[in-house]
Amino acid sequence: MGLAHRASWRLRADTSRVISGLFIPGNELVGGSESRGSVAAERVMALDEDDVNETLDELMNRFGSRHRNLGDVFDAHASRLAGLVKSPMSANRRRLLGAVFTNEYALEGAAICNPSLVAAPDQKGVAPGALNVIMSYRCVGEGHHSSISFRSGTIDATGQLTIDAAAAFPETARISDGLLESDVFHVRLRDLGLDGETAAYVLDGLPATFSRSELEQGIAHLAAESDVRVNVVDTVARLRAYADNFYVATFAEHLTLSQRILWPATAIEKNGMEDARFVEMHVPGLPRYVATYTAFDGQKVSQQLLATNDFKVFTSTPLAGLGAMNKGMALFPRMINGQFVALSRHDRESNAIAFSSNVHHWESVATVQFPSKSWELVQIGNCGSPIELPQGWLVITHGTGPMRSYGLGAMLLDLDDPRRVLAELPRPLLFPNESERDGYVPNVVYSCGSLLRDGTLYVPYGMADQAISFFTVDVAALVAAMVPTTAEVVA
Repeated sequence: MGLAHRASWRLRADTSRVISGLFIPGNELVGGSESRGSVAAERVMALDEDDVNETLDELMNRFGSRHRNLGDVFDAHASRLAGLVKSPMSANRRRLLGAVFTNEYALEGAAICNPSLVAAPDQKGVAPGALNVIMSYRCVGEGHHSSISFRSGTIDATGQLTIDAAAAFPETARISDGLLESDVFHVRLRDLGLDGETAAYVLDGLPATFSRSELEQGIAHLAAESDVRVNVVDTVARLRAYADNFYVATFAEHLTLSQRILWPATAIEKNGMEDARFVEMHVPGLPRYVATYTAFDGQKVSQQLLATNDFKVFTSTPLAGLGAMNKGMALFPRMINGQFVALSRHDRESNAIAFSSNVHHWESVATVQFPSKSWELVQIGNCGSPIELPQGWLVITHGTGPMRSYGLGAMLLDLDDPRRVLAELPRPLLFPNESERDGYVPNVVYSCGSLLRDGTLYVPYGMADQAISFFTVDVAALVAAMVPTTAEVVA
């Protein structure tokens, strides 16, 4: 429609951005079965000491410049193998043993996509009229495993957005247990059909918010009564597995923003953390920034909520209820009429509005927009949290049409009752052009969150999962181009 103005800048996947991880021979992506770790360890023990020293020197020469403190990584991995090797060994042999059980993972080896943009928490030293920003984006590597990366940037006084280069030596966070919430447990177990008497026996004896150790105490009490309870083994397994999804990710102090990698930490997200939709919240008692994201275990998806004040410490907690089903959830930046509100695509193809008195479980849902236009015949969804304007809530949408080609659109929701769609763009705001359509996933343009600055909307977007750029839109012109709608709310 001539409203979107593309930037010439592009961020492309950098295959040199690698992290080190624990590697267990036999557990490879294809053809893996039982671990071959014991056999590999025996081969290390069979080497003579000269071979050990020479091999380790060569490894450090080849890989030492690609990682911070690589020797410490090898030592840490060796310590995980105490059950495989009980014989005494030299420090170098131990380090080589750790190296055999280490691999590199290219964070951006396959793709980068799904960016979102927010104002940075730290605005110290920014030039007059400028704004420091943070862009999050999804990295995809070997096996289509996804993680979340960050870049700093600035919108200067002239309105130009620049994104800073990434620093070397990215690292993952330290993971620890988070606080658990009884209400969320009940809702999720009810979703699974398991919120029965046995689970209630444990949960009802705990406070509204409890620790992992308190949960284990409740499980111990249940075990003592296993002869008069049903489904004890399955219930205990479910409670423990679900508790794993409440965690805290803490980054080392020395890491800069672009070095911090949110890496899958639980079974439900072992194949990826996808589509993080960051938004700056204005709700007392909540952290300043939150993001819904999709946890993918290789077969099923579920929704998690990230929360942080400083992009150094993050909590991750599950989302439950009908509104949190499937992908594509995005929170409104403030409460409306005393309730949390979110965009939802619980049916996988339509845009809905969900309401809740608890940010973690979402029961009340109303569908507000169905696929109808020629460029959205497959499905529609949102491209991040709504932007509050005097005229209403501005939502950048996406539609998928013939040939699975994506286009971006927009709609305007009522400020007091966001179930009411006031207006929509009659045609796409953005379609992939010839330079954007070829890549890891062809014909896709997609965003996970925009930023409004001085009447201009900055929309970062991924193109065919091969690169990230942004476009700008004059918000007044965008609203003026919308067509009023009389669509009814569908419960």
